[in-house]
Amino acid sequence: MMYRNARAACWRVSFAGAGRLFAVAVLLAGTQLPAGAQQLAQATDSPYVDRTAYSSKADAGLDPSVANERSALMHHVWHAGKPALAYTTRTGHLIARDASGRPQASMSYVAYSAASHDGKPRPVTFFYNGGPGSAAALLHLGSFAPTRLATAEPAFGSWPNYPMVENAESLIATTDMVFIDPPGTGLSEAILPNTNRSFWGCDSDARVMRDFIRRYLQVNPRQDAPLYLYGESYGTARTDMLALVLESAGVHLTGIVLQSSILNYFGYSTSSAAAYYPDYAKAMKYSGDTIGGFLPSYAASAAYHRQTEVTASDAFYALQMRAFVSVVHNEFQSYGTSWTLSQYGFPTLLGKPVLPSDAVLERWRALSGLNTHALRGYFSTQPFTDGLLPGSKIGRYDGRTSLRNDDPRLKQDADPSSVLIERPLSNALQRQFPDYLGFSAPNASYVSLNMDTIDQWDFSHAGKVLPDTIPDLLGALRLNPALKVLALSGYHDLATPFYATEKQLARLRTIRGLKADVMVSNYAGGHMIYLDDNSRPKMQADLRDYYAGKQIRDAIPLSLLDSPWPDNRGVGTATPADAATH
Repeated sequence: MMYRNARAACWRVSFAGAGRLFAVAVLLAGTQLPAGAQQLAQATDSPYVDRTAYSSKADAGLDPSVANERSALMHHVWHAGKPALAYTTRTGHLIARDASGRPQASMSYVAYSAASHDGKPRPVTFFYNGGPGSAAALLHLGSFAPTRLATAEPAFGSWPNYPMVENAESLIATTDMVFIDPPGTGLSEAILPNTNRSFWGCDSDARVMRDFIRRYLQVNPRQDAPLYLYGESYGTARTDMLALVLESAGVHLTGIVLQSSILNYFGYSTSSAAAYYPDYAKAMKYSGDTIGGFLPSYAASAAYHRQTEVTASDAFYALQMRAFVSVVHNEFQSYGTSWTLSQYGFPTLLGKPVLPSDAVLERWRALSGLNTHALRGYFSTQPFTDGLLPGSKIGRYDGRTSLRNDDPRLKQDADPSSVLIERPLSNALQRQFPDYLGFSAPNASYVSLNMDTIDQWDFSHAGKVLPDTIPDLLGALRLNPALKVLALSGYHDLATPFYATEKQLARLRTIRGLKADVMVSNYAGGHMIYLDDNSRPKMQADLRDYYAGKQIRDAIPLSLLDSPWPDNRGVGTATPADAATH
C-alpha cells in the first residue's frame, strides 16, 4: 500500500562468499527415492559466481553486453514428502524482452522444479511480493519453498536468530515455483537504454513481468504447463493487471492467487489522501468505506489482545463484525476525514477532529463486542495501531504483534511486525543464497526492499491517478472464463484488511451474466499469513485443493460475499485487453 513507514531507503543484503555446499550423497543418506528422482538428485551441482555489479538506483541500467542468463543449478531432496521428493533450484537472471525482441531488463529469480510423477506437465506458479519496491524474498523464504525461515510470529521468540528449516508445508510436491524480483529489487536491473525507473509504474511493471514470464516459458520450455500467478500485497494489484496482459498476449493462465490484497487504491482514503492532496473532497470520498474495511481486522487484533467483550473464533467474530459494519456503515463517513488524517499523524490539519461521542461509542460497543477502550483507540487522534494497548504499539502487518513504545527497535522501523521479520530475513538471505542455492554476487547487494521505488512509482493506470484493478480482473475473466481466482487474507492484517478485499471482489457480483470462479479464504495471521505456524498447514491444504480443482473447505464463494459498499458498487467497463500491452 502507498503508506510509508519509517525505513531506510534500501534494505540490502550481501552474499559475496561461496558458502558451504553440502554433498548430495549426504543429503540422500537413508532416503528412499523413486529411480528417476534418485538419478536427478545425484546429478552434478553447478554453483555460479555472478560478478556483475547490479544496481537498484532509479537511473541505473545495464549495458546490453553485460546482461547474461547464466545461473546456478543445485540438487536437493525434500524429506517431508511421502515419498521424499528430489528437486532442483535454479538461481540467476533471465532477460525480459518485449514483443519485438528488444531487451528490457535483466531479472533475478529462483526457480524450484521437480520431475512429474504421472507424466503430466507439472503446474508452474510465479510468485512475487509487492511494495511496490519489494523483492520476492519474503514469499521466497517464508512461504512454500522447500525450506523456510522459522519465525515465532506473532511472538518474537529467539529474534533475530531464526533458523532455516525444511518446510513441511512446501508446495514443491504440487507445483514448480518461480520467485521473481522486479527491476530495482533483488538483483534485477533494467537494460539500457531503459533504466530501473522505466519500470517503476503500474503499466510498465505489468509489461516487464509479462515479458519475464514469456522468457521463462521459452527457456524452460513449459508452455504446456498449467500456469498460475501468486502475488502478495501490491503484488495482488500487479496480478490483476498482469493476468490481463498475459491473456491478451496469448499466455493463458489456469489460476491466480491474491494474498493480502489491495485491488483498488481508491477504496482506501489512506491511499487517495496522498494522491489527491490537497483536494480532500476527492481524497475522502470513500473514507467511510475505509473505516468499515479496516474495523473487522482491528477487532480481530483487539480480541487477540483481550480488548473485546466476546469470546469467539476468528471466523465467528468476523461474521459479527461484518454484520456490525453493515448496520452502522452510513455513520462512518462523518468521521472519515479526521480518522484518515489521524493515521498520518495530522489529526488537526483541517481543524478540530470530529470523533464519535461517548453515547455513540457505547451503542457501538453493545453491537460490536469491542470494549469502549478499544473503540476509543480506533476513533482517536492517533494511528489506531497506537491506541489499542497503553504504552505499546501493535503491528500494522500483524495486529497481534506488539512492542513497548520505548523499545529501541522501533527507531529503525515504526511497525513491530516489520521489526519481527526484517533483520532475521536479512540474516537468512546471507546464508541461503551461497549455501543452499549455490549463487553468489560479490559485486552487488541483494535489495529486499527499495523505498526509492515506491517514492517514485507512477501509480496511474487506465487513465486514473491510482489503480483500480477490478476492471483488469474482469477483463482477464472475460478473455478466460475458466480462470480460477483465490483470495487469501489474514484476519489480523491491518495493512490490507480482509473485509476491504471482500468488498472489492464483491463488485464482480454486479456484472450481469458473469460466472466467475472466485473464492475467498481467511486465516489467523497478518499480512504474511504463512509465517503463522497454525495457519500455514491450512493454507497448504487449501492450495493443494485449489490446484487439484477441489472445493476448498470454509472458503467463501463470490456469490456469498457481502454486497459491495453502496457508494462503490460497480466495476464500470472492463479494462481493454490492449490497455497495457504496448
